[in-house]
Amino acid sequence: MADPGMSVTPYWELTFDADGDVDGPERDQLVAQVTAHGVRDLIVFAHGWNDDRSGATALYRRFFAPIPGLAPRARIGYVGVIWPSMRFSDEPIPNFPKSTAAAPAQSAALDADTRRALVAVFPDRAALIGRLARMLDERPGGAQGLTEFGALVRQLIDGERRPGVADTEEEGEPGVFTEDPATACEEFAEALAAVRSAGAAPGFSIPNPWDGAKELLRQATYYTMKRRGGTIGEHGLGPVIERLAAAAPGVRVHLTGHSFGGRLVSFALRGLPDGVRTVKSLTLLQGAFSHYAFAERLPQAPDKAGALKDRQRRIDGPLVCCYSHFDQALGTFYPLASRLSGDDRSAVGSEIAAVLGPEWGALGHDGVQAVPGAARLDLAAALNGSLPTSGCVSVDAAAVVCHGGPPAGAHSDIVHPELARVVLAAGRIS
Repeated sequence: MADPGMSVTPYWELTFDADGDVDGPERDQLVAQVTAHGVRDLIVFAHGWNDDRSGATALYRRFFAPIPGLAPRARIGYVGVIWPSMRFSDEPIPNFPKSTAAAPAQSAALDADTRRALVAVFPDRAALIGRLARMLDERPGGAQGLTEFGALVRQLIDGERRPGVADTEEEGEPGVFTEDPATACEEFAEALAAVRSAGAAPGFSIPNPWDGAKELLRQATYYTMKRRGGTIGEHGLGPVIERLAAAAPGVRVHLTGHSFGGRLVSFALRGLPDGVRTVKSLTLLQGAFSHYAFAERLPQAPDKAGALKDRQRRIDGPLVCCYSHFDQALGTFYPLASRLSGDDRSAVGSEIAAVLGPEWGALGHDGVQAVPGAARLDLAAALNGSLPTSGCVSVDAAAVVCHGGPPAGAHSDIVHPELARVVLAAGRIS
């Protein structure tokens, strides 16, 4: 087992590369040991954006910590999924120790930690990342500089040749990465200014498009993380669960994911054969993918469906989606970055989702959409015994997921015992 400093035991880790290939010895150790440890319920947690393994394990250590006290008689095992993602270090994680989540002052430049994280995630693109960093430092004037910057961002995305897994049958590559870079940078700068000024005294200033240039790089990086999460879930975690089900059929698996990790565990359902019923619950914490991913048909395109249509039926229990309107990463920047080419609606302000419309909304902002019969509850109702035992359930978690500054807002504000209780309730772990 990994990490002797973990807050719970037994605890294992599963490490995947960007193609979804799992660390074989880690997988084999989990499969061989889970029964020997008498585990009945296995909680598998996939992080979202994190700087490195230590950031991921710090999240698992703190999130898992209250669970033994909440279910003292349950025989629970824990798995932390480690996969190649990253966080820009100017995004604070609420209530985390400064040693693992210190955030530098926000600026348009790339700080050293973020640059190192980019190189770690894109190891073959170090020279390109260096050029991007220099341009953010120097801010060459005029649209020509922004156009050159946008072309370099495009190269970073093109360096990821792994197959992308769309959220819906309608989805294509976001127009923000294919259209005029100067316009995209201006839009991001305006959105960032609106988020930063929310609640402040009225004033007037013209947003600098180079602030938006950094946001363009951030969103391009996270677009890559989103694609990776789907690939790793379907081709990596799904087959591991299938193998575990064959070796330990009595173990009940509970999938949990934050941000793009929510996409990872959801797409693991696509990697499961129809007959495997070992997954007993799936809980999404601020899921950073389309709220139409499970849709039977898209409201704007009734002949198309979500990429995970009916996949929730591979769960022998509920799919629970926790969301919060305090999540600025998903309420503001996700829809702005996700819209397709040809969507010419102007989107300015802190509630971009309301301006662009529902097409580009995220699960972690407003819950599961376009799934008939899906339930909607507030957090108190979910915890008082009203949580359904099957189907899709959206839980408004804004009562606790409410802290965090720009640009991400409350996106990473997930370490709360109430959310740990949601995981236990979803899995019927008592």
